[in-house]
Amino acid sequence: MSAPIPLCPLGRRGLVVSRLGLGLAALGRPAYITLGRDRDLPGERTREAMYAHAAAVLDAAWAAGVRYVDVARSYGDAEVFLARWIAAQAVPPADLTVGSKWGYRYAADWRMDAPVHEEKEHSLARFTAQLAESRRLLGPWLDLYQVHSATLDSGLLDDPDLLRALVDARQRGAYRAVGLTLSGPGSAATLARALEARVDGEPVFDVVQATFNCLEPSLAPALAAAHDAGLGVIAKEVFANGRLTAANTRPEDRALLERLGALAAARGLGVDQLALAFVLAHPFVDVALSGAATPAQLASHAAAATLALDEPTRAALAALAEPTARYWQTRSTLPWT
Repeated sequence: MSAPIPLCPLGRRGLVVSRLGLGLAALGRPAYITLGRDRDLPGERTREAMYAHAAAVLDAAWAAGVRYVDVARSYGDAEVFLARWIAAQAVPPADLTVGSKWGYRYAADWRMDAPVHEEKEHSLARFTAQLAESRRLLGPWLDLYQVHSATLDSGLLDDPDLLRALVDARQRGAYRAVGLTLSGPGSAATLARALEARVDGEPVFDVVQATFNCLEPSLAPALAAAHDAGLGVIAKEVFANGRLTAANTRPEDRALLERLGALAAARGLGVDQLALAFVLAHPFVDVALSGAATPAQLASHAAAATLALDEPTRAALAALAEPTARYWQTRSTLPWT
């Protein structure tokens, strides 16, 4: 039996999370960017079938000690599924920390072949509308509300009325903490600006969620600095959308998987476990998100949540890092499945 998943504080607002969290991006809608997902989900991706599948993974996560769950307005019915599961299991708000996100609208209408799956808008109007939607579904379980994929060009950080609205909602108890998630090669610059954001001298952001894995570790210095400044840090895409798992059959990644496989086999681990342990070995990471799409994947991730890697293994994994621009270019080509 694996060791219990440890709990830790997330940021400065009193949130407590398990070091392994569960993200529902791959479970709340019929299509997502994860390699091998076709084999993981039910053949019939109706809302009811997808809920049953998501509930099974949530059950496995809860049994393993996962106490942080990540959803978003744009993840199809992820908030609906989570709220339904919470009600079915009678989970008290104090026992589960939930983070959701606003800024993207789900636009695929439950279609696999939709030309557009998400539409982005970082406006005060969208924040107000989506907060009401999230609150209606999650109520007192909504602890952390995050700007979804904040970028400098979205205008968010230059909009004083929107920044004030984020802080005002926190102060009146609509949620406990304000966060932002980052994506793309400009993430470090966005995070630097976000750390400066103030409303009447009060820091706007309490938590940052960012892509961090052994192929794309470039944000490590910025995330460490944010953590030192009091922000909680959530690592997402720790498996690089499936590239750091046995499900990766991309010919371009054959050499990568051979190196990872050899490292993992020598230590009696799975490739996914090695990737997760690398992320959690960094002291500035408070919680790493499992994007598990099956209970078996969740169990594998939970077993790796307390693994300690020796320095040679960490160095070997760090040596796999790709140039930042190339990593994000590759990610942009991964299909929705």
